[in-house]
Amino acid sequence: MTQVTNDVEELKTQIRRLNSKAGQMKMDLHDLAEGLPTNYQQLMDVAAETYEIFRKLDEMKQQLKQMEKGK
Repeated sequence: MTQVTNDVEELKTQIRRLNSKAGQMKMDLHDLAEGLPTNYQQLMDVAAETYEIFRKLDEMKQQLKQMEKGK
């Protein structure tokens, strides 16, 4: 296996893990929003963390596309 193939597979693994975490954060944010106004103080922190996970996931997916093009 080439280094590029190993890198692509490693990135896919990281994406799967982060995708799982993103799904959990989405559910946490949804649950928090449904319970408003209870725990409204947590809303900005949970939203920011959720945003950051999805931003990183999008970045990794774009990187994967570029790596797969270059194979």
